[in-house]
Amino acid sequence: MTALKKLFQHTFIYGLATVLPRMLSFLLVPLYTAVLPTSEYGEISIIFSWIILFNVILAYGMETAFFRFFTKEEDKKTVVSTATISLVFSSLLFLVAAFTFRFGLSALSGIPVEYITFTIFVLTLDALVIIPFAWLRANEQPLRYAVIKILNVTVNLGLNVFFLVALPQMASDDFLGKLYTADYEISYIFISMVAASAITFLLLLPFYFKTIYTFSKPLWKEMMRYAVPILIAGIAFAINEAFDRILLGWLLPEDVAEEAIGAYAACYKLAIFMTLFATAFRLGIEPFFFSQAKEKNAPETYALITRYFIAFGSVILLTVVVFADVLKFILIRDSDYWVAMQIVPLILLANFCLGIYHNLSVWYKITDRTKFGAYISIFGAAITLSVNFLLIPTMSFMGSAIATVAAYGSMMLLSYYFGQKYFPVPYAIKKISFYFFGSILVSAVCFYILKNTYAITIPLWIAFLTLVLVQEKQAIQQILRFKK
Repeated sequence: MTALKKLFQHTFIYGLATVLPRMLSFLLVPLYTAVLPTSEYGEISIIFSWIILFNVILAYGMETAFFRFFTKEEDKKTVVSTATISLVFSSLLFLVAAFTFRFGLSALSGIPVEYITFTIFVLTLDALVIIPFAWLRANEQPLRYAVIKILNVTVNLGLNVFFLVALPQMASDDFLGKLYTADYEISYIFISMVAASAITFLLLLPFYFKTIYTFSKPLWKEMMRYAVPILIAGIAFAINEAFDRILLGWLLPEDVAEEAIGAYAACYKLAIFMTLFATAFRLGIEPFFFSQAKEKNAPETYALITRYFIAFGSVILLTVVVFADVLKFILIRDSDYWVAMQIVPLILLANFCLGIYHNLSVWYKITDRTKFGAYISIFGAAITLSVNFLLIPTMSFMGSAIATVAAYGSMMLLSYYFGQKYFPVPYAIKKISFYFFGSILVSAVCFYILKNTYAITIPLWIAFLTLVLVQEKQAIQQILRFKK
């Protein structure tokens, strides 16, 4: 349990680095939905979707390749410098090319050139901190990692509050009023993002001065061979995660598209609790999985971790579904956005499946079969695109929610199938199936049939929570028992 204890300690810290910033950023949801009409929130959601896609492209799998080669190579300094030089060169190349052709990109996408310019700077700055952050994780410095991540979103949140809430109230002031521009809310949001990313880059800048630069072309080629399938998988993931907003804009009538996207994007945010849990867990387990790969009992350890994830994830799924109507009043203030609330259970389930997939996907990373990750992700992206194209014209955003579940669910099943073929892991199938399907069944009954009648749904929630706690009592005690 020593290794597992270390895992959960790191997961807790990485969880803070993920949960606190995202919870802070989640506070922007009621702010945005209060300040922006659904159409403008839909517009900014489309831009954020493109940012997700280009973040993956600009990283091109180098972060995962860095972890893999940093673990297995003796000359770690060369791994660090080669990965750093590669990403710096590609990021600056993107900056020059994108800035040069920004007007053409604006005409092609229909996005104002001002927003395109802000986005270019955000993407470049975010790409330049990929390896510094990966280096902190690889060298087990989760506290520093957490502090910088939290500061990033704190600055972003603070500037958003200043620009969108405080500054308009100061418009009559002789001095501060000169800083205020009416109907400039979306630009203020992007200015906040650029400032937060710039501060993060400056805090990580010492990494670049400490690095001894040696570029190994043979090593870079090996890293790229490993990274390219990760890139393909990442693009497919970006399509699964964010392309639904873009497709809603393409496939719905123009007069309703942005309002539908805005409502869908706002209600989608209620799945953040599952996303936070899955992301924090992934950040903790990825370096851990690589470090444990050579241990004899590695398959048993992986099976145990996956069981814990599904047990806790099932509780989160049911909890958010049962209290969804409470959360919407707290987090989505404008009732115009509530028309998309029926997607919440589906999006939660989809992100639950995605989290399970990340746990199952360890087999192709530690066996250097990353091409399978690409194949599975491409399959998921194909389902995302086809189901969206099929269902959006008749079901609007509900079709996108169904597509998301279908994509992540199929990826989860495919990863399990191939994983058991190439790297068998003794998963506790009966127990995890009970958690998984039990939480889905109870969630569906509570939300769609009982309509969250709390006199019935809360006892059901308590009963399920008690069952999980009883089943995992020993494991929870071991995790919480911090002995020397």
